[in-house]
Amino acid sequence: MGEVVGYVPRDVLQRPILLRNNVGQVNDPVTTKSTEAQTFYNQGMAYIHSYVWIDAARSFNQALRLDPAVATAHIGLFRVFINLDDLKAASEEIAKAQVLQPAISERERRRIEVSVKHLEAMKDLRDSAKHEAYKQALESALDKNPEDIELWLLRGNAAESAADGRGQRGHADSIAFYEAALARSPDNFAAHHYLIHSYESIGRNDEAAKHGDRYSHLADGVPHAHHMWGHDLRLIGQIDAAIDQFEIANKIESNWYKNDGLDPSLDWHRPHNLDLLSRSLQYEGRMGEAERYIREAMQLEPTTMYAGYGKKALADFLIARGRDEEALAAAMPMDHSKWPLGRLGSHIVKARALLALNQVEKAQAELGAAEKEIPACEKEFSGGVVSFDRVAGDQLNEVRGEILLRSRKTADIQRANDLLRDAAESLASHRGADALAELYLLEHIARIAREQQQWELAAHAAELMMAFDPNYFGARYAAAMMAIHNGDAAKAHQEAAAAKQLWSHADPNLIELATLDEKVTH
Repeated sequence: MGEVVGYVPRDVLQRPILLRNNVGQVNDPVTTKSTEAQTFYNQGMAYIHSYVWIDAARSFNQALRLDPAVATAHIGLFRVFINLDDLKAASEEIAKAQVLQPAISERERRRIEVSVKHLEAMKDLRDSAKHEAYKQALESALDKNPEDIELWLLRGNAAESAADGRGQRGHADSIAFYEAALARSPDNFAAHHYLIHSYESIGRNDEAAKHGDRYSHLADGVPHAHHMWGHDLRLIGQIDAAIDQFEIANKIESNWYKNDGLDPSLDWHRPHNLDLLSRSLQYEGRMGEAERYIREAMQLEPTTMYAGYGKKALADFLIARGRDEEALAAAMPMDHSKWPLGRLGSHIVKARALLALNQVEKAQAELGAAEKEIPACEKEFSGGVVSFDRVAGDQLNEVRGEILLRSRKTADIQRANDLLRDAAESLASHRGADALAELYLLEHIARIAREQQQWELAAHAAELMMAFDPNYFGARYAAAMMAIHNGDAAKAHQEAAAAKQLWSHADPNLIELATLDEKVTH
């Protein structure tokens, strides 16, 4: 492989690209005598706002081939490169833009000044003073150019907790800036995109869905636009429609890679969409289809530590289906991950599979191996705003608690219950659009508690599942199992009927449906 920017070969980012008319409209005038260069620059900006980093870079590079003096194309590349986690390459693009400053407009020079502050803040995400300086630079630029839509969008991004905000972690503070952009540009797809994330973050899924609908229609050639609407359709209880949108995204992506000859492993969105598509099918009980998409995702080469950790999805699925020996085999390749987080994920799922096989000592050894990876994992997370504990803490505590529970030592039972209760409550607090993994681990805790006859924990986990998502089969199933334990036949029949209705499209002969028939409906 030649030179890379982040994890993408530079030659891929420089490949020629065609103009496309269905990726969202942007009109951001820059200094150039080439109408075609302007058009490719606009396309690059459109792709940035949908996180399509490769085609954004290709568009900016095409603009620069047509007119090497388009300074703001270098700022566009700067924004791509910070999102590829390559600050060195990003710095080089700012320097190139600064060389071209004398010939560009004052408005564009302010964009460069803002980007300089952005880069300074990116170099130390925990430095709140640098983050504040970046926001102040944006506000100063807005004072002089209040009609500059890009500045309003950037200011909304900057309202997030750190300077690496790109519209995904906005809350109420971000909304006003995106609404200001919409007031000036009512069909601004980027503002609709960022508002989806912001409304999801504050639990306003109804509002998020409205913006998801608009985004998917305004940028209907972008996989992420359909993926985002799928997010919201799922959150408002329209799981079948959500699956349709994830499948549309899947089809667009597949055609893109085929037509442009791109390696799908280089697109961060590919495993992410396959993950939500497969988990949504699992949610519906369509296990055969879910497994097919998971296995497709497993063929992708991971490019980040998060993608490396995500390789445990197949083992997680197989454990949920009671296929524990297969899960052990599926986890084995992760032992050789170049990321400590990937190796830790392997040990976690292997421990869980071994526990299901009642091999407690071997599971304890896997937990020990996982814990040895923690210092290296924490080092990888240092300097960022997402903590290692947020990513893997609940997973580790579930395994710790389950080991103690299965050891059957009286002295360990209370500690086990405390660990599993804490993990369950933490999982239940994360109800974002991507939170199906949390829901399924919560379901696992409920199942283990029932198997080990820890009925207080089982009841609490069932209640948390119901509060988390009452439209999920597993929540109703857990409630039915608790009603049977409590001798409440009427409640058991009610919850079983609701569960079976929720899995009306499920694969036939699933063990959960057979259990309901055996224990409740007969």
